[in-house]
Amino acid sequence: MEPTHGIILDDRIRGIPPGISELDSLDVARMGWHPAEALMPLPVLTMDEAAYTFNRDAMMNYVRHAGVDIAPHAKTPMSPDLARDLVDKGAWASTVADLRQAAVMARAGLRRLILANETGGHAGAGRLQGFAAAYPNTELYIFVDSVAGVDALAEAWRAAPALPPLAVLLDIGSGRSGTRTIQQAEGLADAVQACGGRLYLAGIGAYEGNTIQPDASVTECTLDELITRIAGIFTRLRLRLGSKPELILTVGGSLLFERIVDRLVPVVRADGQARLVLRSGAIFFYDHGICQRFLHGGGTAFVPALRLWAEVLSRPEPWLVICGLGMRDASFDQGFPVVLQLHRGGRPLPGTVPMPAVTKLNDQHCFLEVSKISDIAVGDIVEFGVTHACTTIDRYKVIYGLDNKGRVRHAFPTFFG
Repeated sequence: MEPTHGIILDDRIRGIPPGISELDSLDVARMGWHPAEALMPLPVLTMDEAAYTFNRDAMMNYVRHAGVDIAPHAKTPMSPDLARDLVDKGAWASTVADLRQAAVMARAGLRRLILANETGGHAGAGRLQGFAAAYPNTELYIFVDSVAGVDALAEAWRAAPALPPLAVLLDIGSGRSGTRTIQQAEGLADAVQACGGRLYLAGIGAYEGNTIQPDASVTECTLDELITRIAGIFTRLRLRLGSKPELILTVGGSLLFERIVDRLVPVVRADGQARLVLRSGAIFFYDHGICQRFLHGGGTAFVPALRLWAEVLSRPEPWLVICGLGMRDASFDQGFPVVLQLHRGGRPLPGTVPMPAVTKLNDQHCFLEVSKISDIAVGDIVEFGVTHACTTIDRYKVIYGLDNKGRVRHAFPTFFG
């Protein structure tokens, strides 16, 4: 897992010490930085490379043994280096959510992309046509859920006869975009097949994450309905197309993937000419929030790989500590960051039980509730766990990969726009 394209780092970027400029990110290891030593300006985001590698290998082993494929969603880290690493280790493709993300990955040489989203109307279809012309070596799969969307794509592709036919996936939805009935999906298939060959039916796409509800029994019922509908539409699609073409059945999300595999693997195996492709992305980073609450992981014990580091700025009252970490630095949509360890002088501070709890975030400040007898002091470094990887990484231009001694080994550039 080595970055292949460096960027120039300077002190305008999080984590780069004052006065440093023109540092090639490929040379960052020679600096010997450790976030607990506070030479790096805090707050900063790091990734435990051993934990990431463990999760990667565990997930790749899982899909291999399950007989399915995976196209990890690149929106989580938006790091071409990490996306390429997953493809090198066996991922069938990469998933993106929009054309800009697709361009980031295509420029990095990733050749098979699932755009797991609708592209809109005629303007969106025109932009997609422009992308396909700019990156002719990219194998692209597009979600569709409306006849209007199909017609717009067909018009754009008819206007560019040099482009190969566009592969479309019928989006089967629950709570978000996507068709809601078998009849709607059939009408959509009719529209695709009426396009004179400029579009072709490549399979079915779906997202099950919106079936999750506070009541587990409601989740099970909603998920069961979605899976039943997916299987029914897939059967009709195969009857429509005949036995020859390979069909893709792709389902996304990191929280319910093992249930999807249990239910849909028999469908693709019975077909014999189909490929089940998961689109899980956050699983490779895991977290101390949403993943720990919901993910069972097919019996695999994934481990959180991301950390946030911040310095204690103030202890204005015996029970209150203020850290230099806020809503501009950490996700909070799935809960506040979790205090994992305190550090002083670059070393872990032992014996802190219970750990302080985050009670509030301002833009740049984190409020910790502490015991009055705690000796946590100004200048201590707090190591936090992340509660939602997807909405944390997008605040950082660089993910600093740490070695087994906690020192910066790599700098992985991100491209969130």
